[in-house]
Amino acid sequence: MATVIQADESKDRHPAQPAPRSGLADRVRHPAALIRLVSGLCWIALVLLLASYARSSALGLDTDVARGADLLPWPPVQLAAALCGGALLLVPLGYAVDRLVGADGRRVTDGVLAAVLAYGLSLGLDLLVGDLTTLTHALPGGDGRTDPVYGHLAPVLAFMTAIGTAGRRRWRTALAVTLALSALSGLITGYATPLSLVLSLLLGWTTAHATRYAVGEPVGTPTEAQIGLALAASGVRPDAVLPVGPSRYLVTQRDGRPDLDVHLLDRHGQASGLLGHLWLALRLRTAPRPLGLRPLRAGLEHQTLLGHAATAAGARTRTPVAAVELGPDAALVAYHRIDARPFAELFTECTPDLPGAPENAPTDAELRDAWQQLALLQRRRIAHRSLSPQTVLLDAEGRVHLVGLGRGEIAAGDLLLRLDVAGMLAVLAVHAGPQRAVRAAIDVLGQGPVGAALPLLQPIALARDTRAALARHKELAGALRTEVQRQMPQAATEPVRLERLRPRTLLTVVACIAVGYTLLQFLFGSGGNPITLVADADPLWLTGAALSAAASYPIATFAFSGFVPEKLSFRTTLAAQTAGSFVKVVGPGGVGGLALNTRYLQCAGIPTAQAMSSIGVSQLFGLVLHMLQLAVFSALVGTDSSAGAAPGAESSSLPDGWVLWLAGAAVALVAVSIATVPSLRRRAQTLLRPLRAEVLPRLLDLAQQPGRLATGVAGQLLVSMCFVLCLYCCTRAIGQYPGFNAVAVSFLAGNAAGNVVPTPGGVGGVEVLMPTILVASGHIDQNGALAAVLLLRLFTFILPVLPGWAAFAWLQRRKAI
Repeated sequence: MATVIQADESKDRHPAQPAPRSGLADRVRHPAALIRLVSGLCWIALVLLLASYARSSALGLDTDVARGADLLPWPPVQLAAALCGGALLLVPLGYAVDRLVGADGRRVTDGVLAAVLAYGLSLGLDLLVGDLTTLTHALPGGDGRTDPVYGHLAPVLAFMTAIGTAGRRRWRTALAVTLALSALSGLITGYATPLSLVLSLLLGWTTAHATRYAVGEPVGTPTEAQIGLALAASGVRPDAVLPVGPSRYLVTQRDGRPDLDVHLLDRHGQASGLLGHLWLALRLRTAPRPLGLRPLRAGLEHQTLLGHAATAAGARTRTPVAAVELGPDAALVAYHRIDARPFAELFTECTPDLPGAPENAPTDAELRDAWQQLALLQRRRIAHRSLSPQTVLLDAEGRVHLVGLGRGEIAAGDLLLRLDVAGMLAVLAVHAGPQRAVRAAIDVLGQGPVGAALPLLQPIALARDTRAALARHKELAGALRTEVQRQMPQAATEPVRLERLRPRTLLTVVACIAVGYTLLQFLFGSGGNPITLVADADPLWLTGAALSAAASYPIATFAFSGFVPEKLSFRTTLAAQTAGSFVKVVGPGGVGGLALNTRYLQCAGIPTAQAMSSIGVSQLFGLVLHMLQLAVFSALVGTDSSAGAAPGAESSSLPDGWVLWLAGAAVALVAVSIATVPSLRRRAQTLLRPLRAEVLPRLLDLAQQPGRLATGVAGQLLVSMCFVLCLYCCTRAIGQYPGFNAVAVSFLAGNAAGNVVPTPGGVGGVEVLMPTILVASGHIDQNGALAAVLLLRLFTFILPVLPGWAAFAWLQRRKAI
């Protein structure tokens, strides 16, 4: 529905007229409040950790403050404390009255809710952490102790933060001065400790943002009439305001002036998709700064500046006419309207399996015009950063316009300019085909910029709409890269690393942090210290453990060679197995070793398919033999002789046989389900297809060389026995006497867990599960089990890293990997 604006000449001559208040109220949950909430919780946890573990430092700081307070005269201190108490009441009360006068009662209500919650949480936290002496000290009168949370500050800070003080510098200053003086007064009078003050401020700030995210922030959405009046005050002559989309308005003008395209910037737009943009900014080095993290006025200025810069560069785009701030929650930018439609609406998408471009496709002149507009921007080093089928427009006269510059940058670097070329290549390839898109790019830009964009043709570097279009035609991206390589064979093809943080890396970091904390609890949570047991270990048994670990490498060489029908150099293969000790430090489980062995076989002249088949056969035999060994030693645990055990030691035992029966029943149930349920059967066939197609033929080739296959099987068994013997020697070195079978079960189960845990070398899974099983089956104490496992990891994981690195470097110099 159109809103007609009646604006007389007097209003036009007074652009400083204040913007009217919003007529439509709404609430929005801004993700920035959630981010601040999480960060506040982290800071609170850090303060509590400091109070728990840094006792000496916290108590020393509290003592120093108390000594300084004793030097001050007492009556002035009491007077200052009374004044600060009055200010804590008057400042929030005055601010509430000011906001109520401004008809902002909803925010005041939110502030009251936040203050009540902050006070309640302060009391609850007092009960939870009241035993931490670093947060409290004796009251000045000597009767009792102070509160762990200085509760006077938290409600005040929560109240004013929940209401919001943006754009009100005087109130922010009054709040900061009041809180600082009140905190100082609490320290001087002896009713607060430094950590209790910090905890109170953090609790109030965190509670405020929790309230803002839980109930939402009230924001005002301007009506069409208010938008028209605001534009009239800025020199525009609006006649009618028509909404044409989310946060988009068409404004017609009087006196034959051209129509305007008005974009509304508000809190809704800032909050929309902020978490996704934050994740992209975390992952991608070249990701634009999320708009939700910019102040509303900064976003307004940025969009207006980009529009003027692009227009000055000569590119066809929306030219800003007016920029108006409608208060703290909204602003608008008015552009000259472009009578054009996006490529996504005008043209069909190209299908890679059909030769040539679709019938409804842009002409060669239109493709060249699109590249010319981009070239004008690049000449002034303006990066668009959001090129997609929705931001490339075509008018009725066949002229291309580039819009959507809100995320662009001025004085952009070479990488961002190359990303724009890659984005335009993808957009035009979607609607005109790779061949025509690349040819038009070379005609306008030349081969240099197009070839430089080839390494950046990656889905993560493209705009969301462009990625979606390429995802609908999965072969189009590959066809585009192939076409660029065909027309420019000399162009670099190695993709540029754009990702700052991969999901797998983030998962590994989180897992390592969790594992490190768990290991610290395991190591030092009990009465003894396993590090002391390691330091006092028997050197003879330690020598045996070192020799067992060292013998595993030549045996692993025979085991690996046994599953490869082709002849391999023993020295080079031994170096590859040693280098695996270095590679597994940077890769989860056994993934690094598998990749290294596959690469080694490829460099040895074995085709990739056969190399991967040999690795598959080796892994298959390794899994079967590992499970067989685990089953055999589990059955033999109870037969461990106690003849060599220490006096009073119990015989080793695992749970009764019902566990094995239960495991067998579970396996049988899975097998029957796969055999009877069609969907499960098809899934199993899909998973086993590579086994039938690649592994089994390779296994048949090995069956024709029984001696080599027997060497591989024997090597697999002996490698496991070397590690079991190493762990056994480690337990004897620290004075423990478990049975050999119990040690074998502990190692085999712990090693399997290490291959599953997504941490380098399986750190965490081995150190947690292996000692637990060793305690249960070998009947040794927890500290002894931990010390034995630490020795095992020292000999099999830490010490081999340096020789592994030397072997890895040697293989690289010989081009063997």
